[in-house]
Amino acid sequence: MATTDALWCVVPAAGRGARVGGEVPKQYLPIAGKPMLLHTLERLAAHPRIAGLMVVLASDDSYWSSVPELVGKPVLTVCGGAERADSVLAGLRALRARVDDGNLVLVHDAARPCVRADDISRLIEQGIPAGGALLAAPLRDTLKRADERNHAIATEPRDARWRALTPQMFRLGELVAAIEAARAVDIVVTDEAMAMELAGHKPLLVEGSEDNIKVTTPADFALAEFLLSRID
Repeated sequence: MATTDALWCVVPAAGRGARVGGEVPKQYLPIAGKPMLLHTLERLAAHPRIAGLMVVLASDDSYWSSVPELVGKPVLTVCGGAERADSVLAGLRALRARVDDGNLVLVHDAARPCVRADDISRLIEQGIPAGGALLAAPLRDTLKRADERNHAIATEPRDARWRALTPQMFRLGELVAAIEAARAVDIVVTDEAMAMELAGHKPLLVEGSEDNIKVTTPADFALAEFLLSRID
């Protein structure tokens, strides 16, 4: 596979998942008898356009079981930081030993084990000519604004509103520069696209499947297990 065809993927997995609770970080909790993180990594590694994985771990992570490769593709690790953006940046910087700044790279949430191969393919195919893109889903529900007591005070327009998903794909050097620029002015970016937007880019939104859920609460684990039993 040519270098231009194969893309590395950074997987930030240094968080604890406070909303799930418990001593074990949520990415290591089981879904169908296997840690959620391993489900995620296996789905990514199985995609023919992904060259390897850079997993970003907490400095005190005692749960990671060394996985040197998956589906014949390298799985590397590096220590992350306090915020998601810090971990993504650490993963991107570590990739510079293998990937040129002008090459596109993916970033995917460890807590999204149900990502579909077709969505990854569509993101890559549409994102390459656009110079960067992210999977996203158009907002279909009615959106409410709440006051401090959680009373609805307004209905917000949903036109042109999308929910950001992952993977997100950008050029390595541009993404590093965008995250570093946001950090320099104390802006905590919540995803890679936000950093790129602040740097003046307009990432392409590529519609992804609604079942590419982010496992956030205890109830999400049962849903993820159900979905994993039915998606390709």
